[in-house]
Amino acid sequence: MGVVDKNHEISLSGLTPRDREMALAAQRCIMAALDHSRAAAITLQTDTDEQPTVELPPAALKVIGQLLGEMSEGRAVTLMPSQQEMTTVQAANFLNVSRPFVIKEIEKGQLPCRKVGSHRRVAFDDLVAYAKQMREGQNVALERMAENERELGLDD
Repeated sequence: MGVVDKNHEISLSGLTPRDREMALAAQRCIMAALDHSRAAAITLQTDTDEQPTVELPPAALKVIGQLLGEMSEGRAVTLMPSQQEMTTVQAANFLNVSRPFVIKEIEKGQLPCRKVGSHRRVAFDDLVAYAKQMREGQNVALERMAENERELGLDD
């Protein structure tokens, strides 16, 4: 069903339509339970005598629910510790840009990094913040273009 590689990516390519349906049903159950619970921990019951119950923090259950939602869509999922560092190639792949673009952004001071010998490493948290800032800038530019279009009467 799912395979985890060294980059923390979970490949869900072998899911059957039934697997996807079960993941969606499980996600809906989990999210509905979380919507109606203010508990500090959620207790799951198992069918083994060794450990009949397991307690989970609601935040963990929410992540599991989100994972199940992605699973039901057949999407690949990457789990990444927030302190994880990435190479410039990995950062470029994450941002869907070229490596030279990432290097230019680092050199302009737009994207923080640290050096390990002669190699640059970008913290995942910094990459996520940069991607968010990039998206916000794109949204502002698109809104500006739409406004120009309206002013010129081209929006018909």
